[in-house]
Formats: sequence, C-alpha cells, structure tokens
Amino acid sequence: MMVLMHVSAGADQINAVINLIESNGLKALRLPGSEHVAVGVASSIPPSLRDPLYQELIACSGVDHVVHISRPYKLASREFHSEDTVINIKGVDIGGSKCVVMAGPCSIESREQIFESARAVQDAGAKILRGGAYKPRTSPYAFQGLGPEGLSLLKEVGDALGILTITEVVSPEGVALVAAHADILQIGARNMQNYPLLIAAGKSGHPTMLKRGPSASLDEFLLAAEYLLHHGTSSVMLCERGVHPLDRTYTRNTLDLNAVPVLKQVSHLPVIVDPSHGIGVSRYVAAMAAAGIACGADGLIIEVHPDPRSARSDGAQSLTPDEFKQLMARVGKVAEAVDRSI
Repeated sequence: MMVLMHVSAGADQINAVINLIESNGLKALRLPGSEHVAVGVASSIPPSLRDPLYQELIACSGVDHVVHISRPYKLASREFHSEDTVINIKGVDIGGSKCVVMAGPCSIESREQIFESARAVQDAGAKILRGGAYKPRTSPYAFQGLGPEGLSLLKEVGDALGILTITEVVSPEGVALVAAHADILQIGARNMQNYPLLIAAGKSGHPTMLKRGPSASLDEFLLAAEYLLHHGTSSVMLCERGVHPLDRTYTRNTLDLNAVPVLKQVSHLPVIVDPSHGIGVSRYVAAMAAAGIACGADGLIIEVHPDPRSARSDGAQSLTPDEFKQLMARVGKVAEAVDRSI
C-alpha cells in the first residue's frame, strides 16, 4: 500500500500517517519525491486489516490518495519506487546511464594470480574486481577457495589498485568478515533462498548482488531481494546468471535474457547479467555479454583468468585477458548504440 500526501502536507501530517501504520504492527517507509512525499507500507497487510486501514488512511489530514500495490514484493517493486535505483560505491555508479563491468577470476588462487587478473581487467576498463574466496561446489572434492586468506588478498589488491571488489558470502556468520574485506557482497544462485543469509546480509547494510537461482521464477527472485531490502540494505543488485537448460550438450545453462527487460519494468533495482555462468563456454561469452547490454542490463560480471587452462575452478568459461579486452571493445559499441556507455 502506498499513501501519497498532498503537496502542502506538513511534517505533523506525514508523521501521523506513519504512526497510524506502525500502530497496526506494520512497517512504514517515508519516500520523499520531487513534489510529493509518499509513505509506503513496507509489510504484508493481513486481508482482515486491508480495508479498515485503507479507510483510516484516506481519512487522515494531508492524504491525497492511497494506492494498493498488487505485487507480492513491495520494496523491490517499481510500484513502490518509480525511479531507477542508482547505487554509488566510492564514486562508481551501478545503474543509470553507464553500464558497469565486474571481472576477474572465479576463485582467488594466489597473490600473483589475483594481482595479474586485477591489473588486466582494470586496464581493459572494468570498474569492479570479482574473485571468490569461498566457493560452494557441487563436488566436496573440488577446490573450495582459500577462505580468509583469499579475503585478505582481495582487500590487498583492491586497496593497492583502487578498484572496487565483490566476492561471495556463503553463511550468515560470514557476513561481517566478508563485508570488512569486500565492497560488495555476492549471494550466489545456490543461496538465493537461504533466508538466514539474506537476513544477515540485509542487516549489514552492505551493498549486495543477488544471483537468481537456476530454477527460480522472477517472483521468487524478487521476493528474495525483498528480504535484503526489508532487513536494511537499500543497495541491492539483481543478477541473471542462467537457468537450467533443456539441452546440456552445448552450454552449461540457458542465459534467460527475457528476464532483463521484465525485471527492469517491474523493479527499480539495477540488473546485472552473468554470461560466464549463463553459458559456461568461453567462446560464447562475448556474444551473450553484448546481448545483455543490448536488452537493457545495467552491467556485466565476467570471469577472467590469466591462464584459464590452469584455473582451479570454471576454467572452461573464463576468458583470457586479451579475450576480455576484445569483449570490452565489443560491448562498448553495443552500449553506445543503445544510448549507454561502459
């Protein structure tokens, strides 16, 4: 539910609306606009309360009108927040007119490897360095990441080169540690509906990129984002990273680019595309990265490794630095064609 106040409504009238909402056990959110102030009901309203609350709110002094929000997610909905969210982290915008590129190795393997990767992607134009310290893997025998050592290396390279960093967090207990070492938390596809993790990440207030689960509907995806927003972080990015394919003969996943314009229509949150996981084959990554920008994505996350053949994880989908440089030139032209820039 959204309460739109009159242009002339004073602070006392706005506060009275907020107090009325909160007196019914609901969360109220003040949303200043260019002309009007709106007050959103950022909670699910029980059916028995919906009509009585509507009548009370419409009768409040200073209220212009009250609108029911039809979608199950509220804070993530464009009905609740009509303007695009632009997240600024240390001077780098995510969302808006520019498309941001995140790039780096799937896993941090050594100091030499992450520094070489970071320099290569930064020189090619990436604004954010990706690198996994913790790697949830299907096989318990696969490389699981360097853990705290990897986090220390990520912070070291980020500070040394002045590049933003993003890495995955895999447990509620790990949120504080990862947030202390990285500029952006990543919640992976396997953890999209790990609600204790979503709650902990939300309460941290740290910028967070949420990846869509491989079998998740868009409503399930946005409701997972709602957990982050509801519990305190306003800096949330949505990442489309591929869904289960009909045919695994040629690609690892199917990159669901249909999701990008739909998410941009129904939500105000920035949308990132991950063609590396979405395809799983390095030779197709550049084409799908360009397609992601063409269909409206606000950014890309790309796996880049100095020597993909020796990578300890996801080498088959990782680009070399030279291939990444070529990709950046290609997507730059596409971005220009759709009135964006890289």
